[in-house]
Amino acid sequence: MDRTTVSTSGGFMPKRVITILSLGPCLVVAALAAGCGGESSSAGTDPPALTKAQAQQVLTSFTDGANRAGKTLDRSELTGIEADPQLSMDGASFKLRRVIRQRPPTLRFDRAAFYIPRMSGYPRWFAADASTGAGKQSTRHALLFTQATAGAPWLLAADPFPSDAALSRVALDAEGYATSVSPGAGEGLPIAPAKLPDTHAALLMGGSSAPGSSVLADGPRTSQTVEALRQGRTMLAKRGISLSSRFSAAPYGVYALRTKDRGALVWYVLKQSEAYSTAKRGRLAVSGDLVGLAPANSVRNRMDSTVLVQYLATVPPKGQVTVSGMYRKAVTAHGS
Repeated sequence: MDRTTVSTSGGFMPKRVITILSLGPCLVVAALAAGCGGESSSAGTDPPALTKAQAQQVLTSFTDGANRAGKTLDRSELTGIEADPQLSMDGASFKLRRVIRQRPPTLRFDRAAFYIPRMSGYPRWFAADASTGAGKQSTRHALLFTQATAGAPWLLAADPFPSDAALSRVALDAEGYATSVSPGAGEGLPIAPAKLPDTHAALLMGGSSAPGSSVLADGPRTSQTVEALRQGRTMLAKRGISLSSRFSAAPYGVYALRTKDRGALVWYVLKQSEAYSTAKRGRLAVSGDLVGLAPANSVRNRMDSTVLVQYLATVPPKGQVTVSGMYRKAVTAHGS
């Protein structure tokens, strides 16, 4: 599991830092140098997806597997511990690290707290709030593990980085277990969790005038992203480079937990498709987040990339939705 991205200056920066580089594929210009979130609980009558001790075992096993995979940078070793979208994103990070010849640091999770919903049937899932690093290098994680069928392995499916203690808002029953919210359940919420991906994508495409976008509060992952992308396009245009960007809901599950105020904490994923083009060869180069995804000599006049962006959002019973977490990674790139 990789938790860094390369900036245009060649250094590394935490994923939680929101800059123009983390809003579009880090393509350096030469001149510029539907949901399957499980069934909702039946008022505590369903058993938990697993016990807290078992959840700790899942996290420990995942950590050991991730550290083994990090030593070889072999994507196939991730298949036994991760599921998409996390698998595709971390697999792409391995490609980058093989090119720059830098293995990820040893992974260690501290202060883990588990949020395990009661549910019947499969897939089953649970979330974990944990931290890596220390001091200013500390990063908070909102890990989401899934189990497809009885006896199947528990796999990490998502891991956005919340900017606050979002998971502490999850409601727990007397035994310390959570309640899952059906993705399609819109009653009592300003928006159903399953509708968040399309609504968020519409905002990023059309700004505040997009239908339904007013449900999303202003912030670095909503309105500020729109402005950063606009500025990026303007800057590139001055150098003879055209950029088009399209956001859409990614084909992965939407998962939600009930919060203490009867709202919901929601995990979901968007796909960002971008295309850079220029009439003059030599102005585009593969760099940053796209390293390892396309041969350096494959870019002449155009570069197309696909990015996956995981989000964590808090939906209140009334008012606007706050998007507090994100993990972004380019997963494919093609030059022509």
